[in-house]
Amino acid sequence: MSKTLNVYIRPLVLSDATELLNLEKRNRVFFENYSITHPENYWTLETQKELIGKWEQNTKQELEYRFGIFNINGDVLIGTIGLFQVFRGPRQSALLGYSLDQEQNGKGYTTEATNLVVNYAFEVLNLHRIEAGVMPDNIGSIRVLEKVGFHKEGIARKNVKINGRWEDHQMLAILNPNH
Repeated sequence: MSKTLNVYIRPLVLSDATELLNLEKRNRVFFENYSITHPENYWTLETQKELIGKWEQNTKQELEYRFGIFNINGDVLIGTIGLFQVFRGPRQSALLGYSLDQEQNGKGYTTEATNLVVNYAFEVLNLHRIEAGVMPDNIGSIRVLEKVGFHKEGIARKNVKINGRWEDHQMLAILNPNH
């Protein structure tokens, strides 16, 4: 577990499934603006438990690392953050993704959690590079990444299908300063 003054992150476990489902349902419309379309069974407790189990297995295989973002005051799940598409060998890189409860936006929590994950990626996993893609109109998310030290690298045209449309993404990256 890593923490800051306001949040801590830790891997999600099966006992978090109900809280994760509630977070996803509460923010369904908000998250749909920026994420892939989920099948209808995604919104069930069984599917959330399956996802957590899959993430645990993928972590053991060093394929992805998923964490819950918890508010220190109240110990409540307020978001998720993770490294996925982890490449070892000559690349030593991963993609970063996160989501935060709409009611918690603008409080610096995502910036704090992103700092924790970047430190974990560089210090524990010894990754060389972390990339993130953000829809260009998602200024808040771009600002979060820039505060942590990510730099803009360009636009990936029609990069991810969101709500049935191929959306451009501003690509950002951060390099391990120890490499």
